[in-house]
Amino acid sequence: MTNDANKMWSGRFREPLNKDFERWQRSFPFDWRLLPQEVAASKAHAKAIAAAGILSDDEVLSITKGLDSLAADFAAARLDLASETPEDIHHFVELELKERIGTTALKLHTGRSRNEQIATDLRLYVREAIDCAIADLTAWCAALLQQAEAVGDHAMPSYTHLQRAEPVLVAHWLLAWFEMAMRDVSRLQDARTRMNVCPLGSGPIAGATLRLDRFVAARELGFDAPTTNSMDATSDRDFALEFAQAASTIGIHLSRFAEEITLHASAEFGFVDLPEAFSTGSSAMPQKKNPDLTELVRGKSGRLLGAVTTLGTILKGLPLAYNKDMQETQEATFEVAETLGGMLPLLASFTAALRFRYDQMETAAQTGYLNAMAAAQYLVTKGVPFRTAHEKVGNAVRFGLESGRELDALSPDELHRFGEEFGPDLHESITLRATIDCHDVLGGTATHRVQESLAAANERLNAITRVASQTEADHALV
Repeated sequence: MTNDANKMWSGRFREPLNKDFERWQRSFPFDWRLLPQEVAASKAHAKAIAAAGILSDDEVLSITKGLDSLAADFAAARLDLASETPEDIHHFVELELKERIGTTALKLHTGRSRNEQIATDLRLYVREAIDCAIADLTAWCAALLQQAEAVGDHAMPSYTHLQRAEPVLVAHWLLAWFEMAMRDVSRLQDARTRMNVCPLGSGPIAGATLRLDRFVAARELGFDAPTTNSMDATSDRDFALEFAQAASTIGIHLSRFAEEITLHASAEFGFVDLPEAFSTGSSAMPQKKNPDLTELVRGKSGRLLGAVTTLGTILKGLPLAYNKDMQETQEATFEVAETLGGMLPLLASFTAALRFRYDQMETAAQTGYLNAMAAAQYLVTKGVPFRTAHEKVGNAVRFGLESGRELDALSPDELHRFGEEFGPDLHESITLRATIDCHDVLGGTATHRVQESLAAANERLNAITRVASQTEADHALV
């Protein structure tokens, strides 16, 4: 017997592991996070092998109670997770279960392999992380809609090339972030649907050596069905990669939101007051209120992009089926889930606490010739081709720049030198309200269009909430 007799694979070996290698190759220092998933999958497997005649009812009850006590100790932080004995979470659970219920614990590994165990545990972990992310994004969407309803008809400048472009309703700007978040939710929902199949019963590569009813474990764990190919099931990490890809897009969207809030909160913009509850000051400059939340969101989004690169690089050269390289996908997956789990829950509260400076926003929306396109459209209604109208208004803008006046400050006589079509009714066509309302198309910033968009957005959000509630109810039944 070797010094590795307590390993799950020790029978074939005569020499002990090199101690430095043993410490280096262990995954338990990070995959302890999967204990709740390992317990759930183990309970499901116990029922599956009981149905195959391997376990008696009393043995299933003993195993289930032992696993439940282990999960309770984990939740209460009563376990020694610093132990250097277990190789991985599977080994840890087996050792702990044996301590609690005796040798019956050793029957649990009948008909399964660690290859299918980790594939199942990770799916359960990612599925839970997706559900949490969807809930948090939905809460952020609700906060955005509440703000959009609260801002009424107040306006702000929109930007292209970071230069003032046209005035829009503040609600229209908020709804742009809502659209991004809703796309993120849909990507997560799609990923969840694809990954919701159960690898248990796949064995190490070729399938279990028992005639297991694989639907037993799948139903117990809330999966839609068992996987259909054992080689693919044990080596598939697409679900982790797809989760990371969806999360990286979320990170990009959050980083853009964070960047814009950071800019808008600066004295140079002055459009928004940062909530003090999400800001800190300077140790040297007493006047400072720093945008810590938005800066950290902007920075942490890089972790999500990095995880996608890590996962893709690990997986791209692997032959079928399981390879030890796949152990390295775990930490990247945990990084994604934990980074999202840190950022997303803060967004709804932060967004709800934002306070807009409407006077600053509307002053900015009425300066810088943001009504120039509305003036060109005015000429179009007079029969002037748009390209010609564009040039005429451009000439008027240049004159305004030279004389230090906005378009609405130029007299009809002054405007006539740029086009006889300019009439006294121009000024009513280029007011802030008229400039906003001339964008009267589906998806535009016209006041009534934004109200329609708000109503539709609320209905879409309610639909997602109903689906999430039904999914939660279905899982509770399982």
